[in-house]
Amino acid sequence: MLSPVGCRLYGSILINLFILVLLCGRIFCPHFIFIFYWRCFIISKQDIQINEEIRDDELRLIGPNGDQLGIMSASAALELAAREDLDLVKIAPQAKPPVCKIMDYGKYKFEQAKREKEARKNQHTIDVKEIRLSLNIDTHDFNTKVNNAIKFIKHGDKVKVSIRFRGREMGHSEFGYDLMERFTEACQEFAAVSKPAKLEGRNMLMFLAPKSNK
Repeated sequence: MLSPVGCRLYGSILINLFILVLLCGRIFCPHFIFIFYWRCFIISKQDIQINEEIRDDELRLIGPNGDQLGIMSASAALELAAREDLDLVKIAPQAKPPVCKIMDYGKYKFEQAKREKEARKNQHTIDVKEIRLSLNIDTHDFNTKVNNAIKFIKHGDKVKVSIRFRGREMGHSEFGYDLMERFTEACQEFAAVSKPAKLEGRNMLMFLAPKSNK
C-alpha cells in the first residue's frame, strides 16, 4: 500500500501528464490514464489460473473424482469441465505438462478458507509464565506458587521458576537447588523439567513444561 506521500506524488504525475496532453493538442485517452493508475496503485499478484485463463497447448487433466483423463489441450479440457458444470483449475503449473483438475472452484475456496479459520481458532500460543521464589518462603506461599504453576501448565504454558539470591544467600546456593527440587516434585504430576535449575549471576532459573501425553 502506498504512503500518503506516494499517493500525492502519483496524483501530481497524473495531473501533469493530463496537462501535457492538452497542451500538445493530443486527444485525451481515458484508457491511458487508467493503465497508468492501475500500475501505480494496484499490487499485482499471481493467482491460481482457472478456466479461460488456462491457455496451454498441452496439459494433464484430472477428473472431479480424481481419475486421470490423460493429456489434452486446454480447449478440450475446458469442454469437459463445461459438461460437468464445473471449473478447470491449474493445480501444478510447474509440471510438464501442467496439471489441471476439474472441480467446483468456488466450493474449494470456501472450504479452504473455512479450514484456515478453524486452524487459527484452534491454534494455541504458548506463553512463558514466571514464578518467583525466595529461600525463606513459608509453606503457605510455597503451596500458592505451586498451584499457580500447575494452573499455567494445565493451560499449556511453560513456567520459568526463579530464585533471587540476596546478600549472603549467594554463599548457600545449595539451598536454592533444594528448593527447586521441592518445587519440581510438587508439580511432577503435570509438569516436566525442560531446563534444569542453573545459577546465573544472582538468579537461579529452572523451566517447566507440560508433560507429554505420549
